[in-house]
Amino acid sequence: MSRATAKNPDLSFLAVRAKKEDTFAALRSITAQGLLDRSRKVVERGGYAEIPVTASAPGFQVISQDAPLYYRKAPDLAESLRGQLLPEEIEILPRGWYILGDVIVVKIHPRLEPHQARIAQALLDCYPRCRSVLRDYGIEGPFREPVREIIAGTGTETVHRENGVIFHLDARKVMFSAGNLRERMRMGNLGRGEYVVDMFAGIGYFTLPMAVHSPPRRILAIELNPNAYHYLCMNIKENRVEDIVKPILGDCAKATPEGVADRVVMGMVQVTDRYLQKGIRALRPGGVLHYHQTVPSRAYPERAVRDIEEAARALGRRSQILKCIRVKKYSPGVLHSVVDARIE
Repeated sequence: MSRATAKNPDLSFLAVRAKKEDTFAALRSITAQGLLDRSRKVVERGGYAEIPVTASAPGFQVISQDAPLYYRKAPDLAESLRGQLLPEEIEILPRGWYILGDVIVVKIHPRLEPHQARIAQALLDCYPRCRSVLRDYGIEGPFREPVREIIAGTGTETVHRENGVIFHLDARKVMFSAGNLRERMRMGNLGRGEYVVDMFAGIGYFTLPMAVHSPPRRILAIELNPNAYHYLCMNIKENRVEDIVKPILGDCAKATPEGVADRVVMGMVQVTDRYLQKGIRALRPGGVLHYHQTVPSRAYPERAVRDIEEAARALGRRSQILKCIRVKKYSPGVLHSVVDARIE
């Protein structure tokens, strides 16, 4: 009997059992019904996903999990550092951070700079498997690279695993957003047998889930940043999808082909509208576009939809909006959104 079962002898650890390729759709439906048990992790076993639920979910096969996995409760930095900082400093401690492989990435208030080493050590004490802490200052430059400083440990190159995909990266040099997990999972269910163009491939954020789980017939993965391209090539080999993914180091404004793609992924934000006509031109009639963009919350999804409609109209083509998704909060009052559109 597990420790959790010993504490809760009458508790049934229910989970929905779904085929791996159906994980995202099942997860979305269960979440919408308010049945997701957020204390437990989704577990993959033998080609199936076990999605934890709080009650039976209509329309799904429900099982009792033999070995549930739990999320570790986030450590309380305030409790860890109480007595070492002033009360007003405790109030502005970071409330959140994320982990890439064995590297912790955290934003720290400027007033806490004299204490950043203590904060970093407290985080390492909470996560013994982690070896480094990076202080995050944001994103800058034409490549939208992170500005980060190592404040504890040595080394920032790591291996991050999620949803059956392996990502090699240097957390100090390239971006990887933990908040995009569901969108990466969704991409893993799309594109089967298709020709896909990923215009802003990065280290393979969307390319790799598609290639590993779907998979498409071909993915053309275009990346301008040499650092990201280095890891893209490494990750293609590590995930054994060399026969599916062709990486290209170059500017997608020049390297994107025309009229060949069944699906185009535009996974950048903020500047993506500048390349929208190029993405549409890449599609065959009836192809699908995934357009990522940041929009004010009050203008979601109309502004992103308008971008697509106007770009398609300028090229003499018609667009059919299939889906609008809130990926995550980007900044106060701003959303990272993605719009799926069929281009006729």
